[in-house]
Amino acid sequence: MGGNLSAVLGVFALVTALTAALFAVGRLRGRRGIATPGQRATYEVLHTAGLAAEPLRAGLNPAGAAKAARHLRTLIGSDGLALTDTDELLALDGRGAHHGEQLRAAARRVVTSERSTVLGESELPCDRIDCPVRGAVVAPLGSAEGRIAGALVAVTDGAPAPGLVQATLETAHWAGSQLALAELDSSRERLARAEIRALRAQISPHFIYNALTAIGSFVRTDPERARELILEFAEFTRYSFRAHGEFTTLAEELRSIDRYLTIERARFGDRLQVRLQIAPEVLPVTLPFLCLQPLVENAVRHGLSRKPGTGMVSIEARDAGSECHITVEDDGVGMDPATLTAGIAELAGSTGDPGDDPGQHVGLSNVDERLRSVFGDGFGLVVETDLGSGTKVSMRVPKFHPGVRAGA
Repeated sequence: MGGNLSAVLGVFALVTALTAALFAVGRLRGRRGIATPGQRATYEVLHTAGLAAEPLRAGLNPAGAAKAARHLRTLIGSDGLALTDTDELLALDGRGAHHGEQLRAAARRVVTSERSTVLGESELPCDRIDCPVRGAVVAPLGSAEGRIAGALVAVTDGAPAPGLVQATLETAHWAGSQLALAELDSSRERLARAEIRALRAQISPHFIYNALTAIGSFVRTDPERARELILEFAEFTRYSFRAHGEFTTLAEELRSIDRYLTIERARFGDRLQVRLQIAPEVLPVTLPFLCLQPLVENAVRHGLSRKPGTGMVSIEARDAGSECHITVEDDGVGMDPATLTAGIAELAGSTGDPGDDPGQHVGLSNVDERLRSVFGDGFGLVVETDLGSGTKVSMRVPKFHPGVRAGA
C-alpha cells in the first residue's frame, strides 16, 4: 500500500512539473511567440495532455471517457482510439466503431492478462470492402493499488508501427496515473465524509440525555423557556447531522456553537461562563464542517464539567491578514501534555489520568487531520495544556484556499 501511494505521489509530482512547464511555455508564447518547432510541439503535447487529464481525474466513466478519448487520440496520433473499463467499451473516437465488439473482446483479454497486445489485420476481420482498419494496439490502464481499471485501444489504418506501439503504451501508463489520482481524490473525499460521520457519532448520549433533562425541568416552571430550548436543541442537531457539504462558514459554525452553549447553560446555570471575541470581518471565512464545534464541546465536557465552581470558555476569532486565527480556551482541569500526545498519536483509551478521555483525543485528532488535509501541514491544531491549568486550542484558517467554499 505504501509503495503504491509513493508511486501515485511520484506521478503527481511529475504531472505538477509538466504543468509548470506548460505554464512556462504558455508565458513564452504570450510574450515572444513560440519560436521553434520544438517549443511548439512541447506546448501542443502538454496542452493536449492537460485537456485529457481533467476528464480522467473524474474517474473512468462513459462521459469522462468520451471527453478524454479525442485528446488521447491526438497525443498518440492514431486513426481511432477507444477506452474501456474492465468489461465494456466506454468511448471510441475516430475510426473503428464497426470493430467495437472485437476491440472490446481484445480489451477484456488485456485486462485479464494485464499485458498489452498488438492486433494485426487477420485479428480484425471485416466484411466491409472500404474498411480502413488494419491493426490496433491494446494497453492496460493501471489504477490505484496495482489494479487494472480498463484498457486503451489505439486503432490504425496500417500495420502498427513501433512508434505507435510505444506511444500507446506510454499514453496508457500516463492515463492510468490520472485514474489512480482520481481514486486517491475519491478516497480522500470518502475519508473526509467518514471523519465527519465519526464526529457526528461523538455527540454524547449523555449530552442528549442531560439536554432533555434540563429542558424537562423548565416545562412546568417556565414553559416558554422550555419551548425555546427545544427549538435550540432541534436546530443544533439539524446542523450537526446535515447531509451535504464538507465546508461551512465561521458564522454558521458559531451559530451552532451558540445553540449548544445555550443548552449547556440551562444545565450548568451560572457555573458556565462564556466569553466571545469575534472580529466581524472573519465571519464569512470558510472552514471544514464541524471543525470548531468539537473543540467547544471538549472544553465544556472535559474541562469544566469536572471543575468545581465557575468555569469560563473563551472563543476568539481574529483577523490576521490573509488568515483567520481562532482559539478556544477553558480554565478547567486541563490534562497531562504527555498523555494528550500519546492519546492523539494512538487514538487510545484511558490511561487513568484525570484529564484523559479517548473521546477527547479522537475529536482533537479528527479536527487536526482534516485541517492539515485541506489546508496543508502548517495548519494543524496547536494545544497548550497542563493538569490544573486549563486548555487552549488554536488554529489558523486561510481566508481563501483553492477548492474550499461553504456548501462544497
